[in-house]
Amino acid sequence: MIHKTSAGDPSNLAWFKSSYSDGPEGDSCVEVALAWFKSTYSSGPDGESCLEIAPTPTTIHIRDSKYRSAPGPRLALAPSAWAAFVSYTSAR
Repeated sequence: MIHKTSAGDPSNLAWFKSSYSDGPEGDSCVEVALAWFKSTYSSGPDGESCLEIAPTPTTIHIRDSKYRSAPGPRLALAPSAWAAFVSYTSAR
């Protein structure tokens, strides 16, 4: 099971803009955000010991929930690679 970590709260979204946004003001662009999700099976002393994912049509973004507020390491996988990983780990 997976659930949204941001449950409609836009302050929890990771906003970013295109590197092509370099106009005179530098802020004349559309920003987009990843919506992060985590498993309902997440455990730990405060429920933060888990991976979070942010799926897009072409990429699955993965991060450790410990780095939610600060930029930390992230992975970006093709959906097929993510599906293979989930299938492999579920069989264990």
